[in-house]
Amino acid sequence: MPKSNSTAVTEFLLEGFPSFGRQHRLVFFAVFLTLYLLTFSGNVIIVTIIRLDRHLHTPMYFFLSTLSLSETCYTVAIIPRMLSGLLSPHQPIAIQDCAAQLFFYLTFGINNCFLLTAMGYDRYVAICNPLRYSVIMGKEVCVQLASGSLGLGLGMAIAQVTSVFGLPFCDALISHFFCDVRPLLKLACTDTTVNEIINFVVSVCVLVLPMGLVFISYVLIISAILKIASAEGRKKAFATCASHLTVVIIHYGCASIIYLKPKSQSSVGQDRLISVTYTVITPLLNPVVYSLRNKEVRDALRRALGQKPLSS
Repeated sequence: MPKSNSTAVTEFLLEGFPSFGRQHRLVFFAVFLTLYLLTFSGNVIIVTIIRLDRHLHTPMYFFLSTLSLSETCYTVAIIPRMLSGLLSPHQPIAIQDCAAQLFFYLTFGINNCFLLTAMGYDRYVAICNPLRYSVIMGKEVCVQLASGSLGLGLGMAIAQVTSVFGLPFCDALISHFFCDVRPLLKLACTDTTVNEIINFVVSVCVLVLPMGLVFISYVLIISAILKIASAEGRKKAFATCASHLTVVIIHYGCASIIYLKPKSQSSVGQDRLISVTYTVITPLLNPVVYSLRNKEVRDALRRALGQKPLSS
């Protein structure tokens, strides 16, 4: 049913974290700022090291550097304004700025999902078809997969932003710390059934289909690993996949809880907490998991610093 007293909304208010007192907001500001700086600097280091070190000029590290760059843009779109909101609650945001934030958030968030799928395919080819790996995963194919991921992100983001901001809004208070689809739909003055359907279809395409492809890849990968005769060979093969699988489970898991659960089961506080996980904590996993647990990246960093690599 359409809401009454519709007025032209020119700016929104981001509610942020209303349950936090001033002291708690300052503590969380310090924590989130530290995590953001670690994420930003970690991803920048990964991109720089992979670009400069010729030992890392492989498809796996090409996708890793692309993911790091995408994660950097993703966090820049969300976290600085969230930090500002912790210091000054109920911050106003112009409607065009809100649309821009949603656009960049969706573009790079969707891009990350498809990049993780491409990385899963890369691991599948490396383990299940190692003799033809360099042929199948050539430079052109890697660029096409990365470009296709970004293209899908752009297309789906444009569709979502256009459908959401084509609605009339009756209220200006967004019950969230950034402009996201569901909190914005709650402010609309008209029926949002079509928008809910679009949001669900996009969520299925971005989460369910990639998760299914990654699952199939890992079933084939595990099957191939179990056929390896030596225990050392099996251990090495599992190690090359463990980092990617860790990031995939947490990334898809958190996003699925938010975007695939029924609207009736949506809790503002719970959604906000999970959103913090995949906008602040999950992006940190990329540099931490792929650098601290990856000997090749650590060796490249040591070479860049003029130190002796661990492998030597």
